[in-house]
Amino acid sequence: MVSRMNFEFFVALRYLKAKRRQAAISIITVISVIGVMAGVSALVIALAINNGFREELESRLLGATANITLLRAQNDGIRNYEQLSSRLSQLPHVVATAPTLYEEVLVSSHSRAQGIVLKGVDPGREVKVGDLLKRLREGSLAGLAETFSNADPIIIGKELAKSLGVYVGDTVLVTSPQGYLTPLEVVPKFRHFRVVGVFDSGFYDFDATWAFTNLAAAQRLFDLADVVSVIEFKIDDIYYAPQVAEEIRHAAGPGFDATTWIEQNHSLFSALRLERLVTILTIGLIVVVAALNIFIALVMMVMEKNRDIAVLMSMGARQRQVWAVFTLHGVAIGALGTLLGLSVGYGLSWLGNTYKLIPLQADVYALSSVPFHARPLDGLWIALAALTISFLATLYPSLAAARLNPVEILRYE
Repeated sequence: MVSRMNFEFFVALRYLKAKRRQAAISIITVISVIGVMAGVSALVIALAINNGFREELESRLLGATANITLLRAQNDGIRNYEQLSSRLSQLPHVVATAPTLYEEVLVSSHSRAQGIVLKGVDPGREVKVGDLLKRLREGSLAGLAETFSNADPIIIGKELAKSLGVYVGDTVLVTSPQGYLTPLEVVPKFRHFRVVGVFDSGFYDFDATWAFTNLAAAQRLFDLADVVSVIEFKIDDIYYAPQVAEEIRHAAGPGFDATTWIEQNHSLFSALRLERLVTILTIGLIVVVAALNIFIALVMMVMEKNRDIAVLMSMGARQRQVWAVFTLHGVAIGALGTLLGLSVGYGLSWLGNTYKLIPLQADVYALSSVPFHARPLDGLWIALAALTISFLATLYPSLAAARLNPVEILRYE
């Protein structure tokens, strides 16, 4: 004997196969499935792109910059930085510290020149705080410890090396705007630096405008002995940065301020969050339009099947069963479209990320191709949302079918 639930499923699935005289209903059903599929797949792909940009930028920014940066509120440099760094390294969640001195300089080679940020670092401590010096495509980190008779060592980004036309072993001229004061004018200070390495961060801004030397060489160039600009920190959980920054600020004492990676990149990540919200709202309308198609298909089906409904009810089918038949029919359309949409969305996201199908201009977008990072959790809530919208679209037609009066319908048959 067919159980109640099997009966409802059987009738609902049977109605999916429209007869020839019900071709219009069949076409609307197919359009509904395609609409749900298009909306779900588009939303999966759009969120995969949004996640990809956010995660790639977050990863590269965190690799290139410190989790927390301590600086003087007056921006006049930090003295006795070794003692302060050693003391602050004992705070909870602090993994590593690195005193750093940086200034904007002009680097030139032959007839080419460019303004950059030159960072003086302790190489052994810098690699524990950031990843840029780990991403060398030429040369070695050990080169920053070398001494030359007529130059200091420097590691530059690949885009900077390309624009200057220099390679490992070449010499560049670095000019500091903080020069010597003479009776007539301020004469800029300059020193020669030998390129001992080229790094490739994958982030255009860093590769084109950053360079590293050892801390002693930077202090000589800027004439700032025993002074650093900031102390950088790496912590064990980046999302504890605000709390740890407050502890560092308190432990450092008056006159110090601390900024986190969240504050430094607030505008960028805020824009990505806004883009995510707009994407969900706009592309989600596709699913709503598909749900309207489901609504129309069910209304037409109720009108077409009113005699069948009357016969079923006269044979003992209850209103709840009739309601369940049409509800299951609409939800089945939504479920099929959702399943196809998830398959297409995740499939295209995998292909796009694996084979770098959409190239980008690195100097504009900081990435060489569009990253696709499709998360399973996104697919779960997208599926639930699509099925919920499909279910809501079935409510009125299903209730209308359940309220039909079989006596009135069969009276004239």
